Amino acid sequence: MNTPEPAPPATRSDAAVAWATRTVSGLGLVVCVWAAIAAGDVLVHGHPAYAVFLGIVFLASAFAAVRAWPKPRAQGRRFKVLRWVALAASCGVLASVWWLVPYRAIGPAHAAMKSDATVAVTETAGRIVMAPVKNPGDVGVFFQPGALVDARAYAAILRPLAEAGHTVVIPKQPFGIAFLATGAFSGARSDHPPVIRWVVGGHSLGGVVSANDAASFAAAADAPVAGLLFFASYPATDVSILNMPVLSVSGSNDGLSTPEEIDASRDLLPPGTRFTEIEGATHASFGDYGRQAGDGFPSIPPEEARTRVSGASMDFLDSLDR
Repeated sequence: MNTPEPAPPATRSDAAVAWATRTVSGLGLVVCVWAAIAAGDVLVHGHPAYAVFLGIVFLASAFAAVRAWPKPRAQGRRFKVLRWVALAASCGVLASVWWLVPYRAIGPAHAAMKSDATVAVTETAGRIVMAPVKNPGDVGVFFQPGALVDARAYAAILRPLAEAGHTVVIPKQPFGIAFLATGAFSGARSDHPPVIRWVVGGHSLGGVVSANDAASFAAAADAPVAGLLFFASYPATDVSILNMPVLSVSGSNDGLSTPEEIDASRDLLPPGTRFTEIEGATHASFGDYGRQAGDGFPSIPPEEARTRVSGASMDFLDSLDR
């Protein structure tokens, strides 16, 4: 009777692969827990894509950690190369988990998410809608959030528009990236009667996507785009041929969409575009989500910045009916 040959002993390279796997999988568990704590209630109130991604990475890390715990075994050279490639890819995934942690809505934004006798606020997995309870107008606002920003962060700054009779829709973007929500406006255009005209707008990267929507639906037969609204943003391409009113609201202390960049965008926008600079406002002054990495420092209170941005937006919407 033949006895099986004993397995070859593990080499130092086998042990290195095993310890690297244990380290990366353990780091994965730590990063996922940290990201869940940092994201907080955005995991529930944001688009479900990030929460699902976080869950998958956590389970995969736990599985890899359990599998890597036993004593290292000898492996072929090709298998070890593939393991190193997989570990490098895993580090990239963990970096994505860390980078995609959203900026959470704070303070006034939470208060503005409550319905009252004037505005009905509804929230689904894909969007937030603030609708006038009485006498809704025929002009609505579809507003794309900035990159990685909780959609609720814009509730306080946009609620005055709903109080004035304009239905406001704020999409929840997958992973907080506006380019992953390019079809959101198309899907919402016919869902909110009596709105028959839309102002599309956005903050930062959201404004870039809104400019694309304005170009695509300017001449639509039903629910056309009647105006374009930028918060600390500008288009990525030339939209100067658009035949519609455009408002660009920016901050003098913005460290991301700087005053110089806003000024340089004039040639990309229609000749009649209105430019309103809020003195002392920063990039994060256009929502309620705290300080943003790379931004400047505000020299006016958040309440004042919010009031001035809302007021400029309201004047712009009023001008569409004149």
